[in-house]
Amino acid sequence: MGARPWCLGESAACYAGGVGLTHVKGTVRNDGQQETLDFLVDSGAVYSLVPSDVWPKLGLKPQDHQSFVLADGRAVERDLAECRFELDDRSTSTWVILGEPGDEALLGAYTLEGLRLTLDPFRRKLLPMRGRLA
Repeated sequence: MGARPWCLGESAACYAGGVGLTHVKGTVRNDGQQETLDFLVDSGAVYSLVPSDVWPKLGLKPQDHQSFVLADGRAVERDLAECRFELDDRSTSTWVILGEPGDEALLGAYTLEGLRLTLDPFRRKLLPMRGRLA
C-alpha cells in the first residue's frame, strides 16, 4: 500500500506508516456499474472516500459539498454523492466523498454504521455491531 496509508490530498498529513492499519475489500455500486476497492478502515473519518479515478466510472455526480478538517488542521472542500456499498454479505446506501487526485479509498464511520459493523482496533477486524435500545 506504500508509505502513505491514508491521506486526503497529496500534501495532507498522514497516519503513521502501517502501524495498526486495517484494510478491507468493498464494492461500490451506482447505476449498474461497480468497482471493488481496497479500503483503509478509518473509524475516525465520518464518510467513506471513493478515489478520483473510480467515481466518474460509476457515474457518481456531486450532490452536496462539505468542508473537512485534515489531521494537520487544514480545511479542505470536497463533493459528496450517494451510492451503494457492499462488504461481504452486508449492503447499505451511503454518502461518500468524491476523491480528488492523491486521495485514497477510505471506509468511514457513517458507512460502517450503515453496514452495522464496528472496528476492533486491537484485532484489526470488523465485527457485527451490537444494537442498543437505550
